Amino acid sequence: MTEKHLTLGRRGEELACRFLQKGGYKILEKNYRGHLGEIDLVAREGGCLVFVEVKTRSTTAFGHPLESINPRKQHQLSKVAAEYLAAHGGAEQFCRFDAVSILLVSGEPLIELVKNAFEINGGKGR
Repeated sequence: MTEKHLTLGRRGEELACRFLQKGGYKILEKNYRGHLGEIDLVAREGGCLVFVEVKTRSTTAFGHPLESINPRKQHQLSKVAAEYLAAHGGAEQFCRFDAVSILLVSGEPLIELVKNAFEINGGKGR
């Protein structure tokens, strides 16, 4: 990945954190890295543990940011979430996947939150 791409991603994750916190989420971890990959944000909203994937783009030339969370990406995120739950004793708690799309085209960022964007493969989804 290029430095420009990494900077864009970091900016998007910071914008997503602020957006989610304003919406009542408590951010537990940023860029959780397990043996199987990474989850951008781990948060709590009410009694639910939320794994958040953040997608930031500066153009829609290659499609909407959320389009990149395809079934393969969902499966990978599910494996990392299961690893997180096992490591943190959370196998029995309710959890879900949310997705945040950020478009930095011009002016104010356009931020979209999709709650329960997909289910954890083979796990406890809600």
